[in-house]
Amino acid sequence: MISDIVNAISGVFAFLTTPVSWVIVQFHKVFGAIFGPDTGWAWGLSIVSLVVLIRICLIPLFVKQIKATRNMQLLQPQMKAIQERYKNDKQRQSEEMMKLYKETGTNPLSSCLPILVQSPFFFALYHTLSGIADNKKIGVIDQSLLDSAQKAHIFGAPLAAKFTDSASELAKMGASLTDVRVVTAIMIVLMSASQFYTQRQLMTRNVDLTVKTPFMQQQKMLMYVFPLIFLFMGINFPVGVLVYWLTTNVWTMGQQMYVISRNPTPGSKAQGKMLEGLQKHVVSHSATRTKRERNIVKGIVAKGRDRNEQERKFINGLSKAGLAAQADGTVVKSSAATEVLDEDGTAAAPKRQQPKRQSKSQRQTGPTGSPAKPASPAKTSLEKKDEPQDAVPQAKPSGAKPAGGSTPAETNGRSKAKSGQRKGQPPRSKSSSKK
Repeated sequence: MISDIVNAISGVFAFLTTPVSWVIVQFHKVFGAIFGPDTGWAWGLSIVSLVVLIRICLIPLFVKQIKATRNMQLLQPQMKAIQERYKNDKQRQSEEMMKLYKETGTNPLSSCLPILVQSPFFFALYHTLSGIADNKKIGVIDQSLLDSAQKAHIFGAPLAAKFTDSASELAKMGASLTDVRVVTAIMIVLMSASQFYTQRQLMTRNVDLTVKTPFMQQQKMLMYVFPLIFLFMGINFPVGVLVYWLTTNVWTMGQQMYVISRNPTPGSKAQGKMLEGLQKHVVSHSATRTKRERNIVKGIVAKGRDRNEQERKFINGLSKAGLAAQADGTVVKSSAATEVLDEDGTAAAPKRQQPKRQSKSQRQTGPTGSPAKPASPAKTSLEKKDEPQDAVPQAKPSGAKPAGGSTPAETNGRSKAKSGQRKGQPPRSKSSSKK
């Protein structure tokens, strides 16, 4: 059933059979002169060269895919907030999502562009190899090239053989069932494993670990689903198509490793590893030596307080080494070699040291070890010297000390006057008038 579906789709893209077969024939002329026109190396390397040519043309789309995937990861918190806010209104939810995509310039389909653009060439190649297996002239492949392709074997498996072919069908191609099953099984496993590893390194190294959204769970699920899909579909692919798809996966894996190491997602493990290596390189030379290094440092400095944890560690590492990052991406020597910087890149204020607490015996003996002398009571400036003779003596509260002792008012250096009496003047006479 899967084979019928693939054949039907291949028929839709049959118009690409002529250009695809023409490219293969041109590469076959080159490799045929080296390895021989009827060898599996000549035809196998021609298919590999076709993949390389297509993927080079798709590099701009791959860059868009990386940017689109990164933007989708950054938008996940906002998308989750929209879903929770309009969870009962699907139409409004869709409108707000489209508005968010438009404001941020993000296209969700951009992450699928390389696969969508490459798929027609894949099915055109499948259609070409199926024609070779059926001994039919297709595209620019004439009878002489058709005979040469049918003789070509890759590790004992014909170029147009499938895992599901019977022994009688394979005998017509000059191959055994065991050889074809072993070769195709190994290629299918390698194809699925490379697909899994490519998705896994994207999820474990190049994802912002601070963002936890349903999108991340979906990506993890696809990491296991896609290899299984290729595993079951691979048994219906000819050996030449398996060579094509395995080469594509290996190219994608290497290209993604290069992008992750050179331009990782902010906040990911890959960024931390990249900044750690950059810090060692900058500290060893006391300068940023390339334009790429200056651009990275310039971008980190421009973020200010918006830096993530890895970027703050990078700036603090430079500061501890006696270097300070500048706004233009360069670094200069700093006098504060051991200062730790705040989130905005400025030096943090030193912590105030608290005095050590003394014990009771140290407070009693004093700094020299001799007993501390009690402090003599100081005379206050509020003490009355010339008090009038006719002043009415203040009533002493109960429990007051006898004459000669100091009262609480004298100890505090204050004298309390009676209500309505000015300080230093005789008391007013009581009025007998009634209001």
